[in-house]
Amino acid sequence: MKGSEIRRKFLDYFASKGHRVVKSSPLVPADDPTLLFVNAGMVQFKNVFLGQEDIGTRRAATSQKCLRVSGKHNDFDQVGRTPRHHTFFEMLGNFSFGDYFKRDAIAFGWEFVTDVLGIPKDRLVTTVFEEDDEAHALWQEIAGLPAERVVRMGADDNFWAMGDTGPCGPCSEIHYDLDPSKPGGIAEDPDRFLEIWNLVFMQFERSADGKMKNLPAPSVDTGAGLERMAAVIQGVPTNFDTDLFTPIRERIAAIAGKPYGEDADATVSMRVVCDHARAMTFLIGDAVLPSNAGRGYVLRRIMRRAARHGVLLGIHEPFLYKMVEPVIEAMRDAYPELDERRSYTEKIIRNEEERFLRTLDKGLKLLREERARMSNDVLAGDFAFKLYDTFGFPLDLTEDIGRSEGFSVDAEGFAAALERQREKARRAKSSIRKRGSAPRSASCPRRAWRRVFSATTRRKPRPRSPAL
Repeated sequence: MKGSEIRRKFLDYFASKGHRVVKSSPLVPADDPTLLFVNAGMVQFKNVFLGQEDIGTRRAATSQKCLRVSGKHNDFDQVGRTPRHHTFFEMLGNFSFGDYFKRDAIAFGWEFVTDVLGIPKDRLVTTVFEEDDEAHALWQEIAGLPAERVVRMGADDNFWAMGDTGPCGPCSEIHYDLDPSKPGGIAEDPDRFLEIWNLVFMQFERSADGKMKNLPAPSVDTGAGLERMAAVIQGVPTNFDTDLFTPIRERIAAIAGKPYGEDADATVSMRVVCDHARAMTFLIGDAVLPSNAGRGYVLRRIMRRAARHGVLLGIHEPFLYKMVEPVIEAMRDAYPELDERRSYTEKIIRNEEERFLRTLDKGLKLLREERARMSNDVLAGDFAFKLYDTFGFPLDLTEDIGRSEGFSVDAEGFAAALERQREKARRAKSSIRKRGSAPRSASCPRRAWRRVFSATTRRKPRPRSPAL
């Protein structure tokens, strides 16, 4: 079953249960200054959960584009090093806005996973928030699970929040046992179990002071990662082995002239390129452009990290723009608009990559020289800032290099150097403003002379041709 089929089956199933299928929102949240990017399926429904908006239905289902690169939900540093972490991914979600609650949410989830997708019941274990007796009993009643396969977990694992503020509540998860032949359960061997379904029972709104109040009506937010689900259904060891990634993986392997999976370091780099190619293609498709601030800087960080991993693969010329085509090939069914913007996306990526490659080799050479002089395994923050300021190395790129080469970076020293530069820029800007506020008379003779000169030398308009 291909990833596109899983997506379609999910939306069709919940449409049959009275849910309105809603199109994915852009990665840039609308009217939400608390988030840099959409990081979960429920983001576009935040005001609905808060009772501030009515979208004309109390049940919805989506396959939502998500990006997790900052704040609480930040998987950036883990990408490529684990089988399942991503910056960009798709979140399948079904939502109840004050309609059904725990009983139906559990019944829908269990039926879809076991009957529609056909995942064996004996490979599944569920977890609940340690204080949620109702959900603990419902899993046993509806799914027929024994009590030992409904595991109580603490707030760190089973209490979900979109961020520091906003809707939140206890959650209940379905986990897939990757190796049932081993002894022990999820509490003893958590890495053996893969979370494939997360039911969030939205009951509260958390304010900036940490206090929680009841939402107008209890609601449900389901999150199921499409990539993880595809890995389970297709019986492959990592998300990067699913059909959602194989066209992209094959392209980078061809460009690098190396097989995927034989060398551990090359495999990590190929995974990074695959993941980041998807992220940059979708970000540019949603009108985010590389820059030195905000969302644009996140895109730039993603692109430059991918370019650096290209160098590690032996690629010393622009190649990231060539990754756009296989991304679109893998995602065209659900996102046809990507095809319409293909040439534009390729142009933006190529321009950014060419610009960075002009300084990347020089920065890496300087870093090697500094490493030879270091007396310990901590790179000075001032030097990390020099790489950033002169050669365009984002801090996390230098940290990523450090993880590969066995050194850490003085992040506090980097922050201090960055603040000193910002303060210097603020003082310079203030000085310019003060000079610019002086009267434009005798105190500014040069400026007055320029005005006179431009007035006396300004060209007269040409007479229009009679033929026109």
